[in-house]
Amino acid sequence: MILGHIGARKGSKGVPGKNFRDLCGKPLIDWSLDPLLENPQVDAVVVSTDDEEMYAHAVAKGALDIGLRPAELATDSAPKWGVWQHALEASQAMLGQEVTAFLDLDCTSPLRLPEDITGALDLFASAAPDMVMSVCESRKNPYFNMVEPDETGALQVSKPLPGGVWARQNAPVVYDHVGVVYVVAPDYLRSAETIYEGRVIPFVLPAERCLDVDSPLDWTMVEFLMKERLAGRF
Repeated sequence: MILGHIGARKGSKGVPGKNFRDLCGKPLIDWSLDPLLENPQVDAVVVSTDDEEMYAHAVAKGALDIGLRPAELATDSAPKWGVWQHALEASQAMLGQEVTAFLDLDCTSPLRLPEDITGALDLFASAAPDMVMSVCESRKNPYFNMVEPDETGALQVSKPLPGGVWARQNAPVVYDHVGVVYVVAPDYLRSAETIYEGRVIPFVLPAERCLDVDSPLDWTMVEFLMKERLAGRF
C-alpha cells in the first residue's frame, strides 16, 4: 500500500498563509493534493497540518481523517522527519493494510508533473533504497564557484581539491535537495532519526520543475511559470 502525504503548516514567515493562498485558480496545497488523489498507484492520502481550514478542505477531498498535527510538530523548528513519522503511524492505525511506501510531496513545490511522481515510485520499486529524494543539478558548485571566508576574512573555495578546479565541467557533480517528491521505506522512517542515515538515492529532475516557494519573489516566479504552463507555453 502506497501512502501519499503532504505537510502543510499554518504559519509562514516568508509568504504568510502561502499553503492555502490561491495560485492560478486553486489553493497552493491542491497543486500537490490533487496529483496524489488522482494517481492510481496511491492507495491513501494524508495531510498533516495544524490549520483547521486546510485540514477540513483536505478531508473533504478524500484525505484520511487523522486529526490536526500535534503542537510540538507545528513549530518553525519541527523537523520534517518527525512530521512524517507521526503521519505514518496515525495513518497506519486507520488502514487495513501495511504501508509499503511513504510518498511525500512538498506543498511548496507545485511545478512537478505527474510523471515525476510515477518516476520516483518506479525508481523506489526497482532500486529498493531506504529513500528516493528528488534533486536537481545545482547552479553553483562548492568545488568551483562557491566560496567562503577563512579566519582572516579572505575568500576560499568552499571544497578545494588538489590542483584546483578551473572549469565547471571538471568539478564533481553536486545536487540541490528539492521537495518535489520523496519516497521512503516505512521501516526506515520508523527506525531512523534523520534522513541520511540509510541509503538515500537521487531522483534527478530538471531545475524548472524544482522551484520552491519560500519568499515573495519565489511566489512571483512560480506563478509566472504556472501561468505559462497552463497557457501551453511552458
